[in-house]
Amino acid sequence: MELTAWQRFCNRILGRILRKRARKDVALSENLVKGSMGIMPEVYLSTVIFTSIAIAIVCWGIIGIFFMPEIGVIAFWESLQDPATINPCLDWEYWEPELVDKSKPGNGCPEYATRVFPPPFKFLIVALLGAIFPYVGFLLVRSGAKREADRRGAQIEKYLPYAASYTAAMSAANATPAKIFRSLAMNKDIYGDVSEDAGLIYRDVTLLGYDLITAIKLSVDRAASVWLTEFFQGMVGTLTSGGHLKLYFLNRAEHYMRENRTRLQQFLESIALLAESYIVVAVAMPLFLIVMLVIMFWVSGSGAQMSEGMLYGIVLGFIPMIHIAYAVLVYTSSKEQEM
Repeated sequence: MELTAWQRFCNRILGRILRKRARKDVALSENLVKGSMGIMPEVYLSTVIFTSIAIAIVCWGIIGIFFMPEIGVIAFWESLQDPATINPCLDWEYWEPELVDKSKPGNGCPEYATRVFPPPFKFLIVALLGAIFPYVGFLLVRSGAKREADRRGAQIEKYLPYAASYTAAMSAANATPAKIFRSLAMNKDIYGDVSEDAGLIYRDVTLLGYDLITAIKLSVDRAASVWLTEFFQGMVGTLTSGGHLKLYFLNRAEHYMRENRTRLQQFLESIALLAESYIVVAVAMPLFLIVMLVIMFWVSGSGAQMSEGMLYGIVLGFIPMIHIAYAVLVYTSSKEQEM
């Protein structure tokens, strides 16, 4: 994998300094391998540090834009006239025209006042942009390798049942393990990330000269999924004990298909539960609230204005937010099952 210009820049400055420390980080090295990221630990760690610094500088720059004297956002806000003093000043200028002095703020109006930026908002801006956002950015960048390894593991578990069925069919046709892995590697659009691990095994056997068992053992350490690790370990055990790979592939294919059906069944049950809760929360409850508020609006006299405002808030704000929230839930759930 070719490094980006940013990664080369970061590695050129900090790579040598962090090399020994980064390569001692076993968890980081494993995540980089399982995530198939194709970079050395020191390159990744250097990029994490510089990216975190860049995020912090951007956040602190935004703080400077807010708090810069005279030309900052807060200074501009506080230079504006308080809306509560506009009408009193207009009345004063009308009734006291001889006291108007255009050289003074507000033309000399004694009621003139500028806006005040709320101190809690100032503290919130400093806390969020000064500390929280940079720290969260560092955590997100630092955990990038772990997230990629987890993503590959989830994708492998989606594709593995079909890849195992394919290996069983190829083995039934008396294809050699090398040909099976080669065929898997050539069908990445069908078998996804499983094809990458199969391609690495085929590379180790044909290009690097390893025997099949050694190549599979090496892939056990690279596998991002527990299922794939078990699959490869079972192959090694079958080959070393002189068993039949054809029967092993058939058993594994049946096992993974059962697991896949269970996973899909759980997904369908969660979607059904989500649909039931949607009917209750997004359809029945808003209708009940609207009917009750309308009745209150007709019956109540003093509370009519409040009830009317609540009615508009529910119809124009609360109900659309419920629909949007459920749409996001369904979309994210479906994306998790997407292959």
